[in-house]
Amino acid sequence: MHSKVSKNSLIIRKKVTQKTPQEIQNIAIQVIADEKKAIENLEKRVNNSFSEAVETIFSASGRVIITGIGKSANIASKIVSTFNSTGTPALFMHAADAIHGDLGMIQPGDVVICLSKSGNTPEIKVLIPLVKNFGNPLIAIVGNTDSFLAQQADIVLDATVEHESCPNNLAPTASTTAQLVLGDALAVALIECRNFTARDFARFHPGGALGKQLYMRVSDLYRQNERPLVHPDTSIRDTILEMTSRRLGCAVVVDNHDQILGIVTDGDLRRMLKANQSVEHLTASDIMSSNPKRIADSEYAVNALHLMRAHSITQLIVVDTDDRYLGVLHLHDILREGII
Repeated sequence: MHSKVSKNSLIIRKKVTQKTPQEIQNIAIQVIADEKKAIENLEKRVNNSFSEAVETIFSASGRVIITGIGKSANIASKIVSTFNSTGTPALFMHAADAIHGDLGMIQPGDVVICLSKSGNTPEIKVLIPLVKNFGNPLIAIVGNTDSFLAQQADIVLDATVEHESCPNNLAPTASTTAQLVLGDALAVALIECRNFTARDFARFHPGGALGKQLYMRVSDLYRQNERPLVHPDTSIRDTILEMTSRRLGCAVVVDNHDQILGIVTDGDLRRMLKANQSVEHLTASDIMSSNPKRIADSEYAVNALHLMRAHSITQLIVVDTDDRYLGVLHLHDILREGII
């Protein structure tokens, strides 16, 4: 048993090594070209049927049930995820499982979308009449407009491709790409119809870096930090001690009313030492950088990141609506949350 597996492995490896690196790269380029052409051909098929499909989904009181078999089922599942994350409630129903009880997920007010390249598979021929009996609108994303599915559907979105990227014209490649693109087109059109905003998107993506970019604010990050503060007449020695003890690499210079006058950073200290033989007589106001970059505590943390990048800095002074000094946000705070 083991020797046979080993022998087969060697045969597979031998077949791979018969191709030169350039030949393998050319295969990839050809696949990309084939699928690009398949997508470009879809543009010619976007017509009133597409508009009708979007309007049907948008006006439905229920959800979108998306079904398919084989590789089309995988694409259907992805489209469901995209719909759900962009404000269109959707459920995946595998065509083979539907006739064994999953048809129960179809409720009044739902819209059904069926994906199929041929539109004539046995599972589809069994499923479609049952779906039609429910009376729900049926949208077909199909690669054969003369098929059983296309003839039975209320709305047909033509996903025909000339040939698959597979050299044998068998493995679903270009056809599934076409299905996926049409699904994305439906989702984006629905986003526009619903005026679905970035804030709406954040409600469905609270986890991970994407979610944090969309909801985490500066106020969520800076409060855990120390509040380094000195006055204009603070000596250099005490300024350095303040910077060291607060561990943020800076000290904010304020007047007696907490109004910001400037900031002293590690860079300012290095420039001071380079320009002066003696520093004992200097104060914070002598070496501070005036008009430092600042950000409101109500701003999104990702905007703070953009500001730091734009000015090649690692700290931002955090202020309230009256421009009063609240604290310091450091690049490390953003990195720790995985926002980048």
